[in-house]
Amino acid sequence: MTSSVRSKTGEVSPDDSALINQKLPKELILRIFSYLDVVSLCRCAQVSKTWNVLALDGSNWQHVDLFEFQTDVEGLVVTNISKRCGGFLKALSLKGCRSVTDDALKTFAENCRNIEALNLEDCKGITDSTATSLSKYSKKLTILDLGSCTAITDQTLKSISDGCPHLSELNVSWCDKISDNGIEALSRACNHLKVLRCKGCIMVTDDSLQHLGLHSPNLTTLNLHNCMNISDDGMQDLARGCTKLESLCLSGCQHLTDKALLSLSNHCHSIRTLEVSGCQQFSDSGFQALARTCSELRKMDLEECVLISDASLSHLALGCPNLEKLTLSHCELITDEGIRHIGTSACATEVLKVIELDNCPLITDASLEHLMSCHGLRRIELYDCQLITRAGIRRLQAQLPHVKVHAYFAPPTPPPTDGRQRPRYCRCCAIL
Repeated sequence: MTSSVRSKTGEVSPDDSALINQKLPKELILRIFSYLDVVSLCRCAQVSKTWNVLALDGSNWQHVDLFEFQTDVEGLVVTNISKRCGGFLKALSLKGCRSVTDDALKTFAENCRNIEALNLEDCKGITDSTATSLSKYSKKLTILDLGSCTAITDQTLKSISDGCPHLSELNVSWCDKISDNGIEALSRACNHLKVLRCKGCIMVTDDSLQHLGLHSPNLTTLNLHNCMNISDDGMQDLARGCTKLESLCLSGCQHLTDKALLSLSNHCHSIRTLEVSGCQQFSDSGFQALARTCSELRKMDLEECVLISDASLSHLALGCPNLEKLTLSHCELITDEGIRHIGTSACATEVLKVIELDNCPLITDASLEHLMSCHGLRRIELYDCQLITRAGIRRLQAQLPHVKVHAYFAPPTPPPTDGRQRPRYCRCCAIL
């Protein structure tokens, strides 16, 4: 479409007289533009003067995601967007925009005071100063992602706590300067906190879990992946106070024992997702307690829980009828009998969709036969299951044609030599 149109008489009309602009009111065109993404809006803005005004109207820029342009986005871009959008902007993603600095975000906070969701993940150029600006101007902020912003400290959490009382979701994963002091300030001030992700925050200890248990009763999602300084005592405090937990990640928290699972069993009956990969002290008794009271469990990651056996699967099969995804990779004590329990459980027929059995050396084709009754199964992982055969997989796929099987078979062993010793030197070396 050009910036002008030709009429039936051959005369060129101004672009504002184009048929679409005559037939459709500006309000309707504006409404249509509201469904377009950033790239489409910028293209429409180049069509004509009328469309330029409508496409760049602040009401169309309520949700802006610049992740695709992360390498090109600098401070000036953020400044210009904030001036154009003003109070219309409610959600902005600058994920991966490493050239953005505190100064640009200060201008943004001043201009866009109705911002509700802000994603600054991997914005390496920002510091605690950005949080100070958000605290001062962004009173409606509810979702904030600061993952991998490695320069921020506890001062950021203190600033956010002071100025953003409606915060409900926060990600500070891999911010290794965050400690118990910051978590305490956050939990005391942000009473609406529901989601907290602290992956890789190695300075977080049991004190943080105690504060969350005391002050964050509405918490539903907590990620403590690789927070290696937490123990059973902290988990007990957390479980007692955060009874609404639905999703919990404890992967890599190697000091935890069955006591942690017992605490969850006693208090957190609504939990649906549990990730405990690498928690090598968990055993059958812990999962037996969990299965007894946590019937809402849907996704479980038990990778490298090396102490669990078929007994755990028997308890889960009886107590968790809603299980959709089960990861048992590197659980080397699991046998066909355990898989039989899962295959004949209440979740098997329609609910179970994914099961991962990588590096389970005792699993054989018999397990695949037990899973043939799982009509909802969509994916099964069988890498390095040495006793699984191609024939067994073919039989499974004949019964369940929609299932994707990921397996690896080592190349065949080369045939034995005829007994002659391999020469130490090649022919060329012998000649030399």
